[in-house]
Order: sequence, then structure tokens, then C-alpha cells
Amino acid sequence: MSRPIVAVVGRPNVGKSTLFNALAGERISIVKDYPGVTRDRIYADVTWLNTQFTLIDTGGIEPDSNDMILTYMREQTQIAIDTADVIMFIVDVRQGLVDADHKVADMLRRSAKPVVLVVNKVDNFNKQILDVYEFYNLGIGEPFPISASSRLGFGDLLDEVVRHFPQGSAEEEEDDRPRIAIVGKPNVGKSSIINKLLGENRVIVSDIAGTTRDAIDTPIRRNKKEYILIDTAGIRRKSKIKEDLERYSIIRTVSAVERADVVVLVIDASEGITEQDAKIAGIAHDRGKGIVIAVNKWDLIEKNNNTVNEFTKDIRNVLSFMPYASIIFISAETGQRLHKLFEVIEVVIQNQNLRISTGVLNEILTEAVALAQPPSDKGKRLRLYYITQVAIKPPTFVIFVNDKQLMHFSYTRYIENKIREAFGFSGTSLKFIIRERKENGK
Repeated sequence: MSRPIVAVVGRPNVGKSTLFNALAGERISIVKDYPGVTRDRIYADVTWLNTQFTLIDTGGIEPDSNDMILTYMREQTQIAIDTADVIMFIVDVRQGLVDADHKVADMLRRSAKPVVLVVNKVDNFNKQILDVYEFYNLGIGEPFPISASSRLGFGDLLDEVVRHFPQGSAEEEEDDRPRIAIVGKPNVGKSSIINKLLGENRVIVSDIAGTTRDAIDTPIRRNKKEYILIDTAGIRRKSKIKEDLERYSIIRTVSAVERADVVVLVIDASEGITEQDAKIAGIAHDRGKGIVIAVNKWDLIEKNNNTVNEFTKDIRNVLSFMPYASIIFISAETGQRLHKLFEVIEVVIQNQNLRISTGVLNEILTEAVALAQPPSDKGKRLRLYYITQVAIKPPTFVIFVNDKQLMHFSYTRYIENKIREAFGFSGTSLKFIIRERKENGK
């Protein structure tokens, strides 16, 4: 079951970013130094009492002028409202209850989503409790006083947030059809690909970036097997409203990737691989999903004998943190190679579910250690005792060593490469867990 999504919503300067960073701590998923991935605090994985959820930072709700306030609010917050399982509505006890808070509260109330009202900057609960009570006037439930900067009041707040998480339905657990998320920047042809595959216009297609409004699940049958296609939505763009379209399209992507088994990242061939593509790829990589890079609009590219190789090299350079990704060049307009897409997807699914026997893994490990001596530090050398696979989707391996500190990232990557040489695992990341075992075997 995918992680619940919690959106942080509120006016500027009420402390949303402070709360976001305090709850996230160092568990920032997309804020990693992968080559090609810009540090962008848009979402984070958070754990509270063994419950994991995804926290989304939606930015401040700030109108350009008073007469645009409702329009701007809808553009900035509707994505978070639609995507989230629970919404944390942040207000500022020092500023007190203001008219804009009422407008946000009205919108959230109509959403029918669980809303937890968070009164921030309460540094002295005893002295400021009467000011907190004022926010009962919003009519959306009990206000939870916190101080994000001092990290006070988080326990009661998170208990309330977790209480609203949806329970996994039996139907959802029993549905074993592979889920394929079609993701990418606005206007790269995601909906066109789905329509071409289905042979009908099930998804609205327009030249306006972000036309698709909601994520749409569509069953599709290929090669006597049924899949679920998840079309990730963009957002409607109004020319008079200043907003970061790409930033908010990522929010939709996080939700879709969470629910998917395989992620098809659609790239516009006429634009080439971009930083935004790398951000979206980083989300799927972090989640350990199967990855297919679909280069769309390939029919628009003037080609020579080196075009495919050059384009592939560019993709590998920008997405150097995921060299395992499968790449296919397609055209939704002409249908070029679309019939091959599900062949590639099926290979990725098989690799995501591949299990390797412990005996074979340890043969690979023994050979790898013989070919490249493990690192040492201050006279102590790393010893690798044993490796075994403990999970799939993604394939996850535990390596037992004498000292975790000696197991450098580069040597783990070396072991991964040896496993890939033997079994391929194209289209899927591999996860490695390092465990210490004492010299006597305890």
C-alpha cells in the first residue's frame, strides 16, 4: 500500500517551511545529491511511530491583488487538496485570525478532505492559549498549538494527522494488476500516448500545458495480460497568475508514483532531457520503482546514424544516478514503436519481481571480492561474510560485513554491478542493506 500524502497549506510567513523542515529532518527524498537532480524541497518522507507518510510543501497562498484572491488560491492549493489524504492548515497565532484564513478554510471545508488546523508560533502555551482558541471561529475543528521553530507540540499534532489516514481496502490489496504510471512534464504527450494505446480519446488532449486535471486510472489489456494505466495530471495555467507550473506538477507525480509498480517517464524529443525530467526521475528512483524512459515525438527529429546513440548518451549523463533505466524511442502521433512499450514494461516487471537464490548470490560475492579487494581503514579491512535477497519490488539484498563503516558506497556499487552483470535487472533499482556481524558469527 502506498504512503498517505499530507499537504501543508497556508498563507505566506505562517511557518510552513519551518514546520516542513522540522518534520522532515534529514528524511528529504528529492533533496539528494544525485547528479542532475536539483535540490528542491517539494516533498519529504516522514516517519511517526512506525507510520510512514509523504509530506508535501505547497508554498504560500498569496494573491497578486485582492480581487484575485479566490482565483489564485484555487490555482495554488487545489493540487494539494486533490492529491492529499490529509491537509495540515497552518495559521499564525501572532498575526491572529485574518480574512484570508477564512477564505482558505472555506475552500478546505468544501473539499471533504480531513483537515488538521495547526496554530503555529505558540512559544508559550500557557500565555497564548486564549489566542489559540480564537481559531475555533474558522469552524474546521480543534486547533493544535505548536512551535515549529522550537519543535513543540508535534506529538499531539502528528497523532491527529495519522488518525485520519485511510485504511487499505481489501479490494485494493487483492488487485494484482500491474500499475503503470505515465509521468513527465506538462505537454510532453502523456495523454496522447494513453489515447493511442487505448485506441480512443479517453483523456482530453490539448496543446495547452497541464490540460489534464485529475489522475485517471484506465485498465488496458496487452498480450493477454491486464494493466492499469495511471495518467498523471498537470494543472491549468492562467496567464495572469504567476505560478511555478513545474513545481506543482511534481505534486501530482509523487502521488502517482506512490501507487505505481512501473513508471514510464515521457521525455519530449524536441526539447531533450531537462532538469525537470531529472527531478521526476529522482522521485521514481527514490521509491524503488521500475523505470522506463519513453522519448516521445521521435518522428519530429531529424536523424542520422548517430542520433539514437547521442540522445541515449545525453539521457544517461543527466540521469547518471539511474543507469539501469530502460529507454525506448516512440511517437504517440504516428504510433511508432508504441507496440514495443509493453514489451519493455513487462521485462521491467519481471526484473522487479526476480529472486536470486542465496547460493548463487554468494558465488557472485566471492568472485567479486577475489577480483577487487575490499577497502581497509587504519589497518582494518572490510570482510564480506554473506549476501541474501530479502525482498522484491525493488529487489533488496542484505550484505553481512564485519564493519559497516568500511563498506563504502563505491564498493557497494561495485557489488551491484557484478550482480547486474549476471542477471541484468534492467529497468529496476537494486537496494542494499548492510548489516554487521561479529567475527565469531554473532
